[in-house]
Amino acid sequence: MTEVAKLEKHGSIAVLTIDSPPVNALGLDVRRALLKYISMAEADPEIEAVILACAGQTFFAGADISEFGKPFQAPDLSVVCRHIENSSKIIVAAIHGTALGGGLEVALCCHYRIAVPSARLGLPEVALGLLPGAGGTQRIPRLIGARKALEFITGGAPVSASAAREMGIVDEVADEGALVGSALEYVRKLIAGGAPLRRVRDLEDRIAADRQQPELFDEFRRSNARAFRSKDAPESIVKAIEAAVALPFEEGLAREFELFVELEKGLQAKAQIHAFFAERTASKVKDVPGDTPVLPVRTVGVVGAGTMGGGIAMNFLNVGIPVHIVEAAQANLDRGIATIRRNYEISLKRGKLSAEALERRMSLLHATLDLGDLRDCDLIIEAVFESMPLKQEIFAKLDAVARDGAILASNTSFLDLNQIARATSRPDHVIGLHFFSPANVMPLLEVVRGDATAKPVVATAMKLARKIGKVPVLSGVCDGFIANRAMRARTEQADLLLLQNLSPDEIDAAIYDYGFAMGPFRMLDLVGLDVIGRDSTERSVAKDLVAAGRMGQKSGGGYYDYDEARAARPSEAALDIIRAHAAWKGIAQRSFSREEIVARLLHPVVNEGAKILEEGIAMRASDIDVAMIKGYNWPVQTGGPMFWADAVGLPRIVETMKALEAEQGEAMRPSRLLVELAESGRTFGSL
Repeated sequence: MTEVAKLEKHGSIAVLTIDSPPVNALGLDVRRALLKYISMAEADPEIEAVILACAGQTFFAGADISEFGKPFQAPDLSVVCRHIENSSKIIVAAIHGTALGGGLEVALCCHYRIAVPSARLGLPEVALGLLPGAGGTQRIPRLIGARKALEFITGGAPVSASAAREMGIVDEVADEGALVGSALEYVRKLIAGGAPLRRVRDLEDRIAADRQQPELFDEFRRSNARAFRSKDAPESIVKAIEAAVALPFEEGLAREFELFVELEKGLQAKAQIHAFFAERTASKVKDVPGDTPVLPVRTVGVVGAGTMGGGIAMNFLNVGIPVHIVEAAQANLDRGIATIRRNYEISLKRGKLSAEALERRMSLLHATLDLGDLRDCDLIIEAVFESMPLKQEIFAKLDAVARDGAILASNTSFLDLNQIARATSRPDHVIGLHFFSPANVMPLLEVVRGDATAKPVVATAMKLARKIGKVPVLSGVCDGFIANRAMRARTEQADLLLLQNLSPDEIDAAIYDYGFAMGPFRMLDLVGLDVIGRDSTERSVAKDLVAAGRMGQKSGGGYYDYDEARAARPSEAALDIIRAHAAWKGIAQRSFSREEIVARLLHPVVNEGAKILEEGIAMRASDIDVAMIKGYNWPVQTGGPMFWADAVGLPRIVETMKALEAEQGEAMRPSRLLVELAESGRTFGSL
């Protein structure tokens, strides 16, 4: 205990410093230390006030995630918070770094709060399918009012110290780099002015006003219905804040705890906690130790200034890495540079980027028509059209101009990386960096490891991905890698269901209700049917629609009809084309329940995921979950396809696949791994 806490006197003011690296998580030792040292300060007649601070890079950054899923050990955080709040001495939280989750709840139990400008404060529990369980939903409304509390807690995003002060969460903003000194000065003023022991729990002004407008809760539900759809935690948070307004504090706390326990026991919280840990595990490569040397990446080259190449370049510009971007024609180069600037200008208009930052990033971008200008780059990423001959030609040229030790990367989404690497004399320095579109927005980066890719190159790619704000998932070489390959199974089944007498709207509605932002056919209309499969010579419904002038939203019709505001409505014209195609192919018609539609669409994704594991393309089942959540916006509240499959029951997945095999042939045969797990009663999570 003495290792994580230190109590120092500055006259009549004590500074209690918690030092529990790396992020001062509120684990058992820290909770015990807080109780012990606050009690010591209470018992010391010379102490009039206590400053609660943390050493290292941050204030309490939240719960100790190593305790998740383990038996509870007293004291819990609520006991600690109550002890702080009921202290007979003024306690002031001195915040730097982050005060997140339980860390902010501890600060809320202090009588006053001071923070440096760079500090960030938030209650992000909603991202884990939970709500703040140590009084956060009861105290925040008393400081900032119910309406702002609803936005703050259901949103989960942290706010700056200045924003927190404006909202009423923070009382004082300290000088940067002088937190304890500023806090001491602040506390001396409080003592001199006879400041009261201000307990947040006793504040009534804000919620008294809220009691006069009970309709605000239903209004909030209606305005956020789409964002909260299929998720349990946001509604529970709304109920907890309703309780803060309607009930006495202790009863509100009891209601918060009741709602917390319901969420904690529910599948969604387990799924989202799984996703949380899976994302952190995904960056660890089993045979590439943490001490594997990484290569320096000080300058990046990008071949191709189209939508993908420009988006890739922005990721590096955003973190201050110079980029040399190459195109074959000046017009294409100019257009690409203009698009990058336009994207940054959109961020500027939204207040997410300053004019100075925009120009600083653009100054790091160097445009050229000459591949030879990439000779000094540490990493060169090819982002051209998906053509094997073209990519091999480019890699042969890059091999000739790139410096020794440079990494050559392809952004290919499905081509054989090993074939691309063979076009060079350095296959050990060739790797796949598969960004998802739009590359400057989507968080997933599939790091594709070729047969010859050296371990330091893999280690460099995984570390660099995190530096540019991406979530890396390692993949082996196969057609489509992890996310695209697995999701292709859903696309194929959706196309077949369409021909078996289901409308686009019925299929999309089933997937939407499952939790996806939109169904497959709304997505195809958004992208453009003339873009999808444009190189295929095989007749398809999409090609029939395009032949009829129906290219999606941009033409006013695709699988749906669209009005001037691009709002979709079912289309009889599209249904006629679909029925005609089904008749041409001789597809038998039948009906499906909503449950059957979901099974038909998603169980094959699980089966393909099992094959990906069998083949060693993915290291872990959880890596597939991460790839699907971050690359395809698979609903995080389901935990991803493999976690969801464990919850559904693998025997049920096998049953679906056997039925599909009988109907569609060998391609739908349940994978060996899936069958073995189902028959042995094991799960993907047990692997």
